[in-house]
Amino acid sequence: MTEPTQTNTGLFLTFEGVDGAGKSTHVQWAKQYLCDRGVAVCLTREPGGTALGEQLRDLLLTEPMHLETETLLMFAARNEHLRTVIEPALAAGQWVVCDRFTDATFAYQGAGRALGRDRINQLAQWVHPGFEPNRTWLFDVPLEVARQRLSDAREPDRFEREQADFFKRTREGYLQCVNASPERFLTVDGTQSIERIREVLAADLDTLLRRASKGRG
Repeated sequence: MTEPTQTNTGLFLTFEGVDGAGKSTHVQWAKQYLCDRGVAVCLTREPGGTALGEQLRDLLLTEPMHLETETLLMFAARNEHLRTVIEPALAAGQWVVCDRFTDATFAYQGAGRALGRDRINQLAQWVHPGFEPNRTWLFDVPLEVARQRLSDAREPDRFEREQADFFKRTREGYLQCVNASPERFLTVDGTQSIERIREVLAADLDTLLRRASKGRG
């Protein structure tokens, strides 16, 4: 394995998708792929990523609460995550690979729970104005596939227990995010084999690595 490569500023890469889309299967793999190519990587997740964030994650996934409370807690965890993990890692030249970020809030709370985009936009502008991932991979699958995968998995959390209409709205919310920032997203067909998905991710990661290398030159 080559030595970690430090750059002036790292890249911020996120994985998104409805529960059951299959993204989490590939997050650790992406980190290892980059590490094997000499990149220093910070692997993290939302909600979570910090001691405080993980406590908030437990509350968010298990405790019933008002929609506005849920959304504010998401951004409280995100603010702590940004200030203590993501921003320092990027400033040190690491690439940050994150399982979910603000797109998830637009999709789940904004669309799935029908809060709308305006208030989430206001919170995003407060917590991270002008800051967004360099690349987001959206894992997309038919809802029936996602639901079947969830039924075969562990005990579902509060979000995973939602009805099909919620996931339909959430998926539509993700697609709205893609339409708003098409240059940032790569939509991945989550019904493909793990091997094929990793071929797609590897090709895109190689492109990002080449661009980063040229930028350093």
